[in-house]
Amino acid sequence: MDPSRTLKQKRGSWAEQSAASYLERLGLRIVAQNFRCKLGEIDIIAVDGKQLVFTEVRYRTPSQFGIAAETVTYRKQQRTIKAALRYLQQNPQWQTTCRFDVVAMDGINSINWIKDAYRP
Repeated sequence: MDPSRTLKQKRGSWAEQSAASYLERLGLRIVAQNFRCKLGEIDIIAVDGKQLVFTEVRYRTPSQFGIAAETVTYRKQQRTIKAALRYLQQNPQWQTTCRFDVVAMDGINSINWIKDAYRP
């Protein structure tokens, strides 16, 4: 790993890779990771059956300040939706239905996959 990366960045990368592996074990096919544009970012883009799935990954160490899934705010959802629209514009081969999922990780042993967590 790059020594110049912060602990938060390293944890984020670990969480995203763990989430991608988890989704693959459940049968999803990962088509992109860390898609970024000026409108926002998408952690994982995968195919689940005939649906294209845009996934936000959140990691939080167990604390009294709430759970990881609660950190996906309305503002974050809107940025992800805009980034997804840009991804679809840049990748017209994806003429299919889409959904927005969240993979929330509270500590290293807790993964909560929330399918269809929010809608545009």
